[in-house]
Amino acid sequence: MSTPSLEHVPAAGTAAGQAELGAVAPRRLPRGHVIALLVFAALVAVSWWRPGWPAEQALHHGLTVLAVAGLLWAQRRLRLPLSSFVLVLVFLTLHTVAARWIYSYVPYEQWWHTLTGAVPSGGRNHFDRLVHFGYGLLLAPVLVRAWRERGAGRGRAWLQAVQVIVSTGALYELFEWGIALALAPDAAEAYNGQQGDQWDAQKDMALALAGAALGATVAVCRRSATRR
Repeated sequence: MSTPSLEHVPAAGTAAGQAELGAVAPRRLPRGHVIALLVFAALVAVSWWRPGWPAEQALHHGLTVLAVAGLLWAQRRLRLPLSSFVLVLVFLTLHTVAARWIYSYVPYEQWWHTLTGAVPSGGRNHFDRLVHFGYGLLLAPVLVRAWRERGAGRGRAWLQAVQVIVSTGALYELFEWGIALALAPDAAEAYNGQQGDQWDAQKDMALALAGAALGATVAVCRRSATRR
């Protein structure tokens, strides 16, 4: 068996050798990304202290696991900057808070009363609306930046980011519909957090669209301003 000639093996100290070794070696998370991920993991762990609805919370966190796996895959393929990485984790933090109280019972009015002394208004719990709006607002800039760095124009990057947010938001609403069909009515209501609103899915998608349009617009304008 013949041995490969060392003449064709790039030296480790050369630029070619470093590029080849970088392509072969696994890409490790930068330190800032690791710290951000550990902080998020700690928040998730704290959210499991004396859970009120453990089964529903675990069901919500099935999506969290998939989202973190997708984020790590995207980081490996796209090398996301720390700002984009943190934006995704901020959204997942909102989801984690909502999952703790299965969306419908997040005590944000009590928190506001404790901080300000103002009397809570009561009525529908709107934290789920915030999460859907945050989905578009926080993730659209990540998508815009990724496409802009790969040569897409401002208009195309904006449109594609909004399209992804709207389409994935619609898929999630279909997923919730499937949950409602599979579970008992009470369990489906607890998971979906509709709170008796028959137009809940449409409102959620509209808020995700509004958040995506705003987030993508800010990202496009901010990137254009930094290039001047």
